[in-house]
Amino acid sequence: MPTCFCVAIRAEAVPRCSLSTALAVFLARTGARREEIRTGITDLFAYDLNRTVDEIRPGYFFDVSCRGTVPEAIIAFLESSSYEDAVRNAVSLGGDSDTLACITGGIAEAFYGSVPKEMQDFVRQCLTPDLWKITEAFCEKYR
Repeated sequence: MPTCFCVAIRAEAVPRCSLSTALAVFLARTGARREEIRTGITDLFAYDLNRTVDEIRPGYFFDVSCRGTVPEAIIAFLESSSYEDAVRNAVSLGGDSDTLACITGGIAEAFYGSVPKEMQDFVRQCLTPDLWKITEAFCEKYR
């Protein structure tokens, strides 16, 4: 998406969760350090990203709201040491774990560079050839 398009979008027209996730991915893709991502998101969106996965886990529950999902997904990434670690952190929170893992995984892929080959190979085995071609086309277009 062209930068000028992103700037033209009014913040109130797009849910803050989408914008904060997009910013996290952008910062990760452009070489920002974890602390820069944390600060950027906190400053613009007032999310509390100073909690840990261990602090969140005991009281976390299924929450379909953006405010109850996106900050936790970002924290799961911020505490990770690899793509797989990030996704495991997200899933370990419970609740809406598939959504958490998708958000976290998107940020982690941008930060770490790619989904590990062994995970890609496993997914390829699970998908039909036509779905794998769609996946490959998407990845080629948006990398």
